[in-house]
Amino acid sequence: MVGVKMRIAVGGFQHETNTFAPSKADFAAFAQPDSWPALQRGAPLLTAFEGMNIPVAGFIAAASHARHELVPLVWCSATPSAHVTEDAFERISAMMIEDIFRAGRLDAVYLDLHGAMVTEHFDDGEGELLRRVREAVGPDVPVVASLDLHANVTPEMVEHADALIAYRTYPHVDMAVTGARVAAHLDAMFDGMPRQAKAMRKLDFLMPLTSQCTLTEPSAHIYALVEALDGKVIGNGRVGSVSVAGGFAPADIPGCGPAVIAYADTVAAAEEAVTRLADEIAASEKDFNEKLWSAADAVAYAIENAEAGEGPIVLADTQDNPGAGGNGDTIGILAELIAQEAPSAALGVLFDPESAAEAAAAGEGARVRLRLGAKTGGAPEEKPIEHEFEVVRITNGEFLATGPFYGGSRMSLGVTARLRTGGVEVVVASRKAQCADREMLRHTGIEPAALGILVVKSSVHFRADFGPMAKEVLIVESPGPNTANLSKLPYTKLRKGIRVMPMGKAFGE
Repeated sequence: MVGVKMRIAVGGFQHETNTFAPSKADFAAFAQPDSWPALQRGAPLLTAFEGMNIPVAGFIAAASHARHELVPLVWCSATPSAHVTEDAFERISAMMIEDIFRAGRLDAVYLDLHGAMVTEHFDDGEGELLRRVREAVGPDVPVVASLDLHANVTPEMVEHADALIAYRTYPHVDMAVTGARVAAHLDAMFDGMPRQAKAMRKLDFLMPLTSQCTLTEPSAHIYALVEALDGKVIGNGRVGSVSVAGGFAPADIPGCGPAVIAYADTVAAAEEAVTRLADEIAASEKDFNEKLWSAADAVAYAIENAEAGEGPIVLADTQDNPGAGGNGDTIGILAELIAQEAPSAALGVLFDPESAAEAAAAGEGARVRLRLGAKTGGAPEEKPIEHEFEVVRITNGEFLATGPFYGGSRMSLGVTARLRTGGVEVVVASRKAQCADREMLRHTGIEPAALGILVVKSSVHFRADFGPMAKEVLIVESPGPNTANLSKLPYTKLRKGIRVMPMGKAFGE
């Protein structure tokens, strides 16, 4: 246990920005609960996250165990979308800075950040937030932060923080663990660890989101190397922390793309750790491309190969992933399931408050004709499915998540309907959320493991809870704003020379 007891300010501001997405994140998006709690400020912040897999929960638990005094600031998150509005960023940032000034003497500041926030007026949201926090606390108070594995790390972020420490798993089952790792790093800073030198390197190609999964190659062996380098003595310096942030590619900003960050006793040790990881990633570049299925081919394959009792064939609707800026309401795969009369199939979770309300008004057991999905513009080429459905179940969308990713979170999907047509079922919710926990279907009475085909609006996080039961996983390129083939995105602001796809064409050349 650390010998020095610290007075630590704790806050967070989480948003993953897809600049190509159709909807922006206003203040209300941060104020309401979704997959995570609503905006927290003051004393409630210190108890709101107990038992959740979220970085701030891990940090608070570890720091409290070490008997530090925790000073709550403000914490909030919003579902990934297009830009954070200027109003939302300025209001939330002002809360945080105001709370820092009110706090009085501080020994350190911890922030739970994503690392890929773009606002209407700043390409680098976290860089600007950290600059303001640094200005408020001065040059001598340590400022540390946890980052998402998909952070678009910038030199400004590294400059204004004493340590940035990213998740090491995707699906992100180590979010709370990462918060605890930041707490341990902060303890070491006050318990005799030499002042840490920094090193950061941006890599020269963008990584598609699905290829960053740490359960499969090429990412699996890269993160094994991260683990091996952490704490390693290189030359005359020990590596205090090392992170690989794969970046969030659907962000049209100069700072977009992967980065390696290291902190060590010496500049030489930090630079060597960064070099070893950067070289390994470069050597694996070609392996970051993977097969994409069309909706028609994926459904046909799944119908032909699904077997009762073997677990579902999972179709990942990655391009409409609400965890990456999609609105969760495109209907490309659903239309194919209905057209091809798929048996024993379910899709979760479709965002359509209007249809959920109509189904609820009709009541369980009713048959209702709906215009389902395709209402938010996430896929302008699509139109709603006009079809008659049986209303099987209506819920309030409130349940406790139990899987490794969302586990411990009290989820709030609003009025939710389970609809059926033939052998196809769909869970329709009033709030958008990435389908990454089996309780999202189970709370409506669907048992995912018993299905032949399961369609999830997710890219990778679903693998934490659905992967162990899946017979096979297919990544589907169906319409949506989280474009899987990055060469199709109309980038204008990337830094010149970065390859838009692994082994692909360089931007601006």
